Amino acid sequence: MDATLRVAGTAVVLRDGVDGLETLLLRRPETGSFAGAWVFPGGAVESGDILEGETETDAARRAAVRETAEEAGLRVRDLQPVSCWTPPVDAPRRYRTWFFLARSAEDELVLNPAEVTDAVWVTPAGAFDRHAAGSLVLFPPTWVTLHGLLPHRTVDEAYAAAGTVQQFVTHSRVTPSGRLLTWAGDEEHPHEPGAPGARHRLTAGPPPWRYERG
Repeated sequence: MDATLRVAGTAVVLRDGVDGLETLLLRRPETGSFAGAWVFPGGAVESGDILEGETETDAARRAAVRETAEEAGLRVRDLQPVSCWTPPVDAPRRYRTWFFLARSAEDELVLNPAEVTDAVWVTPAGAFDRHAAGSLVLFPPTWVTLHGLLPHRTVDEAYAAAGTVQQFVTHSRVTPSGRLLTWAGDEEHPHEPGAPGARHRLTAGPPPWRYERG
């Protein structure tokens, strides 16, 4: 891993809803990082998150817990790492970000207006419907994570399906269909290409976006 990157932690907060598995999305202000986008709660690792003898993952987990409380007033537990995202080299702000499944303590949401303008509990399918309609702006790591939650009806199912932490070292380029993001195993990934025809990519053009893996 690139030791020069700052590290961040993100909590994919889950709960069981009437229509199935729900996750918490927060809308960022129109200025700053991820302007206007809907994201999972999280943020950069700070000095207080780092304890001697612990791993980078431990510090990112602590940051995800702290940031979820700061941004949404929500306590979370049972954080389980599911992915780690390294941004493309041309990203304006580069953080290696760990994503954790997290169980909601069912607290009432208390939003920090300096960091969050709105919040919603939504099923993954509902989030994609809103994204396709243009009412919910997503960034690729959020989109791909939601895609991975689609098959699961309950929080327990999502946890049971979580396996080895997936590494997403992102390469990005503009194509006529939109921005193409590839990861290790895709035939076009510049550093870890797969066999001819292999796919591990997201075409992020006009919604709906298209994810291919295999």
